[in-house]
Amino acid sequence: MSAIRVGIIGANPDQGWASRAHIPALRALDGFEITAVGTRREESAREAARRFGVPHHFTDPRALAAHPDVDLVAITVKVPAHDELIRAALGAGKRVFSEWPLTRTTEEAEAVVKLAADAGVRTAVGLQARFAPAAEQARRLLADGFVGRVTSVTVHAALYKGADGTVPSWSAYTSDVRNAAGTLEVSGGHHLDLVRHLLGPIAELSATTAVQRRQYTVAETGEPVPVDSPDQVAVIGTLASGATLSAHIHYAKVTAPGTRIEIAGTEGDLILVARGGYGVQIDDLVLLGNREPGGAPQEIAVPDELNLLPASLNGTQAANVARLYQAIGASSASVPTFADALELHRLLDVVRRSAETGARLPAA
Repeated sequence: MSAIRVGIIGANPDQGWASRAHIPALRALDGFEITAVGTRREESAREAARRFGVPHHFTDPRALAAHPDVDLVAITVKVPAHDELIRAALGAGKRVFSEWPLTRTTEEAEAVVKLAADAGVRTAVGLQARFAPAAEQARRLLADGFVGRVTSVTVHAALYKGADGTVPSWSAYTSDVRNAAGTLEVSGGHHLDLVRHLLGPIAELSATTAVQRRQYTVAETGEPVPVDSPDQVAVIGTLASGATLSAHIHYAKVTAPGTRIEIAGTEGDLILVARGGYGVQIDDLVLLGNREPGGAPQEIAVPDELNLLPASLNGTQAANVARLYQAIGASSASVPTFADALELHRLLDVVRRSAETGARLPAA
């Protein structure tokens, strides 16, 4: 079978998610070939093509998407540009992989979901935490009844971003709530998506958000960055199964950053733990559990069959992205689509409305 030829929009050669994750993943995987890269400036596009050994470079995303050597367009730029770039790829009839958040607003997401459906185009969205081997093993064990009936899930995501009072220049835009790329949208989306993937939909919730850090500085320049995007998100709710949900997701954790997702049941517990401070979509996850009353959590081995990555990718920021690409290459039904992303956008809207009104609201 011929390789899937990928064109990457946002392939800055020096910084950004494409150079940290998508490009290393695709270069290491069988069945994929990077055939085009695009950035806004001719110099950086040309340099990306040279550095990564890619035959075509573009500053025009429509030209990249329309090129006959591109089968799949990967969109890895800032969130406000996603809508326009997704439309360009869909207009060319190409498969599209957009990073999460899918778009800036739910209305934009609804529109591109309809466009993709009308065009009959296969889509994927970067909700790659689902493919972490420990998360996949947890899902299997939950289905097998390891914890019995799930009674609660507790999420604590204490992430490092901003802890030293600075942000890199490429992420300063996330401090503006209008750009929809802050704690709620990015980390909130990834963590709540994983909860839903493991345990099913959230039925109702109440939420609180807050801005505790009102200003950062750009690490490279010292320029001040005002903040109005919440860096604290707290959600209390009930899953459709009846289990209780408690989630606290926040940035700027000075010490011991990391994530802990604890799933309690009538017969035992499962716990997903990460220490990196970047979030479940990036950090290595370890699975713990126990069924002995009063027992301490013990590490649970993850079968080798759940990690088929080249060794060079293990433990890197590219790992879960690569696993998602593997699912795309296999045409797996597990690939999260634009329609899945739309459901998550709608859930985050409920979180916002609850935080604004103080009301407990239906979430599904």
